[in-house]
Amino acid sequence: MILTAPERKRAIAGGALSLAGIAFFIGLAIVTLLGAGIEAGGGNPLTDPYLLRVLRFTLLQAALSTVLSVGLAIPVARSLARQQHFPGRIWLIRLMAVPMGLPVLIGALGLLGIWGRQGIVNQSLVGLGLSEPISIYGLAGILLAHVFFNLPLACRLMLAGLERVPAEYWLMAGGLGMRPASVFRFIEWPVLRGLVPGIAGLIFMLCATSFTLVLILGGGPAATTIEVAIYQALRFDFDPARAVTLSLLQIVVTAVVLGIMALLPPPDDHGLTAGRIVRRIDGKPRAARMADTAMLLIAMLFIGLPLGAVVVTGLKADLVKIIVQPIFLQATATSLAIALASALLAVAISFAIVRARAVIATERRRGASLHGLAIALGGTTSLVLLVPPIVLATGWFLALRLLGDPSRFAAILIVAINALMAQPFVIRVVEPAYIIHRRRTGRLAASLGLAGLSRLRIVDWPGLRKPFFTALSFAMALSLGDLGAIALFGSDSLMTLPWLLYSKLGSYRTNDADGLAFILGLVCLLLTIAGTAGQGGENDEGRHNG
Repeated sequence: MILTAPERKRAIAGGALSLAGIAFFIGLAIVTLLGAGIEAGGGNPLTDPYLLRVLRFTLLQAALSTVLSVGLAIPVARSLARQQHFPGRIWLIRLMAVPMGLPVLIGALGLLGIWGRQGIVNQSLVGLGLSEPISIYGLAGILLAHVFFNLPLACRLMLAGLERVPAEYWLMAGGLGMRPASVFRFIEWPVLRGLVPGIAGLIFMLCATSFTLVLILGGGPAATTIEVAIYQALRFDFDPARAVTLSLLQIVVTAVVLGIMALLPPPDDHGLTAGRIVRRIDGKPRAARMADTAMLLIAMLFIGLPLGAVVVTGLKADLVKIIVQPIFLQATATSLAIALASALLAVAISFAIVRARAVIATERRRGASLHGLAIALGGTTSLVLLVPPIVLATGWFLALRLLGDPSRFAAILIVAINALMAQPFVIRVVEPAYIIHRRRTGRLAASLGLAGLSRLRIVDWPGLRKPFFTALSFAMALSLGDLGAIALFGSDSLMTLPWLLYSKLGSYRTNDADGLAFILGLVCLLLTIAGTAGQGGENDEGRHNG
């Protein structure tokens, strides 16, 4: 990367300023929580039966969700890898990307449409004469929802690993006449064994910090996670002391999970390959084809039916009536304004961090200060993940109480929190594109004497426009469907589409809720399509779970 001395200084300063802003925003929330905890002088949380029950359930549901998601993803990923000519295979892979970009609230409604009391499954059981329908609420419903969102993520990551196995392995397996069990033992399992710990850690992290799914499907005090308990302590009981204790407990749990994930070894490389076309013969026997087909059809129904339920019930709602309501127009305008502001902030912060890291990496003489800054910039993603949205909102809620009514600052807080939550995904999109672009254009721009705004207009913007809009659209979609930050501050004066949807569910106006879910899902889907338009066959694995 060839930059002038002033450009290098501005890039490093921009990264340092972004880092300082993130550290201040998260640090103030943590310091406020610590101060409030000391002031409250509460006892040991490990001796409080309620806190112990909430902690135990949080860890239990996260562990069970992880085991189910990873365990079920392995056979599905193997079937997809073996049956490369399965009809509709590419559409099933694309279908698996939908839950990863779908607002969690909409996915929960889709699951209710299939597994709820009036859902397809229970209505079919009643038709068969069974008087005890399946209950989706409680631990069973939470596990079902977490598997719905996380199985596709695990499956796509495993499939990517299996498809990287050199073709020579399969050629040798065919020459040796290896049976499917031997293929799994000697070829597939060594690959999966390197991937499973990281995938399991990621899913456990997502499930341990789950908020919306537990809020909708928890079904009572017996099925409450730490984040939901924080929300209940502030929103319903207004018990700041308990909210502080729960928030600090959540930070400890998150820090432990992140620490364990950092210690996990990276997946092994498979070595050199001649680049042959992969031809697997272990999926050609009739029994293997039938088993794989059944597995893929079950996966397709499990993922596709709830999504189809959202569409069907949404179209049955009176969409015209919903759209013309003033409350809907207000919520839409607020949601779009917050989503755009948070997305722009996330992209700006991420770009500054990526640019600073790239500049520091090319510095030949790096002092202790630059080395420390590089490490700190690399840890921003972990810092953001350390404190979940509901905990950040709690810390700032308590801090702003000193200035009066915290709801006056609610919109600004929601923008900042949503931007921070989107930052890891934005960096994942922006950083590879930025590094490749700079390698390709750095010398040419320097030879032409282009710098500053001229370089941005002529060289950088045309090359980085697509990843910029991709990151912007993803960040907007994440913000539009988020219920975490708005849950504490939502009111009649600050109404977003997720909060309006949740309010309709709370008042049992399910018809309006179905219509709102369809509209919100459609907007998020259009944003995702717009962001990925023109990118062809690029690998699109990624996401978010809530």
